[in-house]
Amino acid sequence: MPCMLLSAQTSITTADTFFSSVSDVYASIRDYSANITITSGTGSRAETMTGRVIFKVPHLLRIDFTRPDEQAIVFNGDMLTIYLPSYNVVLNQSVEKSSSASGASLATPQGLALMKRFYSVAYEEGPDPVPIRENARETVIVLLLSRRSATEMFRTIRLKISPESKLIRVIEAQTVTGDQITFEFSDYSLNQGILDNRFIYDAPPSANAFNNFLFSE
Repeated sequence: MPCMLLSAQTSITTADTFFSSVSDVYASIRDYSANITITSGTGSRAETMTGRVIFKVPHLLRIDFTRPDEQAIVFNGDMLTIYLPSYNVVLNQSVEKSSSASGASLATPQGLALMKRFYSVAYEEGPDPVPIRENARETVIVLLLSRRSATEMFRTIRLKISPESKLIRVIEAQTVTGDQITFEFSDYSLNQGILDNRFIYDAPPSANAFNNFLFSE
């Protein structure tokens, strides 16, 4: 009997081990594209954006939105560019490679490495898959990440991960002020050979450009 109990205990995958297996999958990805839905806020105050995200190692990221139509976020490894069509404005900001260009960059090898370094990892309820949302047939494994220090942008990060593919389906991040932002990924295409020129953004010539807007006075 003791041997049987020991075998049952050792067969359970710890949260850290599962998270490491997810990191290993992302480390094998050279590039990917996916549908993305970004929701900020909750309830009646929630605002939602939808589009297609592409990523290429080590730092290239682009989101082309369909809602708001034509809005774009592009990070080429050095420069973060945001096009806001409603204002006909292009915002450019120099960004360190070690920084996150967008919350969507959490779903990258670098993003996972940063989460592992700065957050503690635990199962929200247990290692068994649960419905991705109420009454849904799709199931996910849910991890809850809690920040190790008060300097991190997000207080907690909740990850919903496909148990089969080990790909992140949902990221729910709560800021230190209590706001929530959710990133949902679907329809992944992996290792398609995305070219670097996909991350060159040609802004509309009529748009007004503002450089280093985060530090402008």
